[in-house]
Amino acid sequence: MPKRTIGPLAMRYWGDPALRVACRPVALIDKPLRDLALDMIQTMYSANGVGLAAPQVGRDEMLCVIDVPPDAEDEDCLALNADIPMPLILFNPEILAAEGTQTGEEGCLSFPSIHAPVTRAKTVTFTYLDPNGQRHTHTAHGLLARAVQHELEHLRGHVFIDNIDTAPLAPKLDKLEAKTKRRLGLE
Repeated sequence: MPKRTIGPLAMRYWGDPALRVACRPVALIDKPLRDLALDMIQTMYSANGVGLAAPQVGRDEMLCVIDVPPDAEDEDCLALNADIPMPLILFNPEILAAEGTQTGEEGCLSFPSIHAPVTRAKTVTFTYLDPNGQRHTHTAHGLLARAVQHELEHLRGHVFIDNIDTAPLAPKLDKLEAKTKRRLGLE
């Protein structure tokens, strides 16, 4: 896949209203949207992330990108996910089925240095359009299943802390939100 070199896109952080926007479906996957997806991949890599959704860069298209490195997945899940090409570019993604549960430490590029255990489905079947407009359906396991769920939540205006008790994280969350609002002139 060709890589764009315009540099990382500006990341949006907790406190930015863009993170609470429900995205609109993409009607036509054109060159500007394909370029956006490539720029999102570069932004994700620059931030050492495994996923990035459009709202995290201030966009409202139903688009996310995911790239779970093989060394981040356990061997069983790596074998089960072997037919899913990385990086994934997902337009109009949707989860069709979810099974089992897994709990693991989760973070988010829009919440730097904030991590918490989150319970999610262990396996998800999802569908999406690729950059050529072709529909694909895959079943993901383990960390990849977690990443799919995390990124698709972003597309609905939800963030990972919506799934947990935030009381232990309140000081960090409040500090990040205040800093973001100051930067955006929202105070």
